[in-house]
Amino acid sequence: MKAVKISAIALLALALVLVLFTAGCTQSAGTTSGSTTAGSSTGTTTTSSNGSVGILETAGVGPMPSLLATGQVDGYIAWQPVVEAGVESDIGHVAVYSKDLPPAGEWNNHPQNVFVVRKDFYAQNPDFVNDFSALNLAATQYINDHPNETAALDADWLAGKQNFTYGNVSVSSVTAVSNSLPTIAFTNNPSDAWKASTGNFVQALIQLGTVKGFVANSTNQDAVLYNFQPYTSATSILASKNVPTPAPIQNTVGVGYLNAVDHSALFVAVKNWQYFNDTYGIALKPEDLTKAKPDVADFMVNGQKIATVNLVPANAGPNLMQLAATNSIQMSYVGVPPAINAIDQGTPITIAYPIDNLGTGLVVENGAPAQDWQSFAAWAKARSDAGKPLVIAAPGKGSIQDVMIRAALQSSGITVTEVKV
Repeated sequence: MKAVKISAIALLALALVLVLFTAGCTQSAGTTSGSTTAGSSTGTTTTSSNGSVGILETAGVGPMPSLLATGQVDGYIAWQPVVEAGVESDIGHVAVYSKDLPPAGEWNNHPQNVFVVRKDFYAQNPDFVNDFSALNLAATQYINDHPNETAALDADWLAGKQNFTYGNVSVSSVTAVSNSLPTIAFTNNPSDAWKASTGNFVQALIQLGTVKGFVANSTNQDAVLYNFQPYTSATSILASKNVPTPAPIQNTVGVGYLNAVDHSALFVAVKNWQYFNDTYGIALKPEDLTKAKPDVADFMVNGQKIATVNLVPANAGPNLMQLAATNSIQMSYVGVPPAINAIDQGTPITIAYPIDNLGTGLVVENGAPAQDWQSFAAWAKARSDAGKPLVIAAPGKGSIQDVMIRAALQSSGITVTEVKV
């Protein structure tokens, strides 16, 4: 089912919301000064020989399909299922997936999301974190073995099996998720290749000027960024089929996530808790089994309740890392750049293992002469030369999508400007 519904009332409401979304937008380090008004050529821009592109930072990805459908942006870069929603609704097409962004070859099978843990929480509760990690690994295996079932569970979590609705854009949730899953590589293995690709993000963040603290100045970045012990322990637990029962935790545990297909491991674990309980002896059992999107679950090991877990959603990765910094959540599924930035700024977290790779795409309006990065860059230059620079929406400053589009534009010699509505 494909539908785009636009009304005057919806457009007015969207405009008011977008003012709130972008109020106070400030320029990040590493970009060229200048601003542009979305959908117009007014304002001051600084151009280069390859033109300029305006980046409109939104509060998460929710507004993006509507912005594209109403012509307020020329494209957007997002996570799934919002990439597929743009295609399924016939408002746009994928110009390029993140693996093909420049510099050429740098982002092949790039890291997307990781599981992070506060260091103090892990030090106090290693058995709990290891068992929770075993559940994540088991859920990842389930996703890879059961994509159709995963799509149904995700659609139920994300939309109650109803349509995804982004402002005035509405698409089938099951179809969008089903088409999203093949674009994502679900893996938990922190291989040398994965670490090297994560290192590319570190260098991109340094070049963009957002990483300049602990990570940038460290002589041993691996020690600053990672503690793979939860992954190693979880692997051993699953291999031995012997899950140790941790001591119960009295305080509620906060686990952060985004409403993204990337975080399917959480959705599958909670929605299909009985399977994991019966198969592995580990489960995240919703306290209210009637909720499509549970917010509280009991972490069960060998039939015993170990902790109450609050499942805490956010609009974008930087928001999750703010929650981690204040100890409002103790563990989180989050994009790689927000995790690196948080560690660089002193947030006491560690990256425990990957959650997935890939899964980001640049969607542009239908009819746009952009079928790959090269044609997108040529389109950007032509529009810039004509005095109508492209406007691309990106979620949350410092999100993985924001970092990748800025790095790609910079690599292609295209000036980045900030856009305000």
